[in-house]
Amino acid sequence: MRQAPRPLILGIGGTPRAGSSTERALALSLRAAAEAGADTLLIGGPELMLPMYNPGETDRSPEAARLVDAFRRCHGVIVASPAYHGTLSGLVKNALDYTEDLRTDDRVYFDGLAVGLIVCAGGWQAGGQTLATLRGIAHALRGWPTPLAAMLNTSTRLFDDAGECLDLSSKFQLQAVGLQVVEFARMKIGARVTSAAPPHAPIAGPDGPSRLSLSRG
Repeated sequence: MRQAPRPLILGIGGTPRAGSSTERALALSLRAAAEAGADTLLIGGPELMLPMYNPGETDRSPEAARLVDAFRRCHGVIVASPAYHGTLSGLVKNALDYTEDLRTDDRVYFDGLAVGLIVCAGGWQAGGQTLATLRGIAHALRGWPTPLAAMLNTSTRLFDDAGECLDLSSKFQLQAVGLQVVEFARMKIGARVTSAAPPHAPIAGPDGPSRLSLSRG
C-alpha cells in the first residue's frame, strides 16, 4: 500500500521576543499538523529579523535565503501575527514581502497553497481587522486561506510556561488550522501525483487489447 504523502507545512510568525504568545500559538498549530502526518518547519519571530525587503537586491542574507527556500519547498503555510494598531506586524509583513522572489517560479508566490492564519490580539476588534488583512494578503499571493482561522484574545493568559494552551476554545482553533492546512496540502499532492502518472497499459484479452474500464475494482 502506498504511504500517504508527507507534506511540508511552513509556519512563520511571532514577535522579536522568543516564546511570545503568537509563536506559541503557531507552534501548537504546527504540532497538530505534525500529528496529522506532516513535516513541519517553524521560522519564528527572532529568525524573521530580516533586512527590509528590496526587490532589486539579489544578494540575500543567509536568513532571508533560508526563508525564500522554505517558501519554495513547502506544500502549505501557516502565518501567525500579533495585531499591532489594527493590522499585522511589520515583522511578518516584511517576511511575506520576500515571496516576491518567487514571482518568476513555476509556482508563483503561494499559488494553490493552503494558508492557515493565526492572529493574537489584546482585543477582538483589532483581531478581526488583522485577520481580514491577512486574508486579503493570502489572496493577493494566490493562496487559499483555510475555512477556519484562529483569532486569540491575549488580554488574558492563554499559555502556561511550558507552552500549553490554557483555553480549550483557542486550542481547538489552533489545532483545526493545522489540520485543515495538512488536509488541503495532501489533496494537492495526491492530485499532482495522479495527473503525472502514465496511463495504464491496455489489458490483453483473447482477441487482443481491450478497452480500459473507467472503474477500478
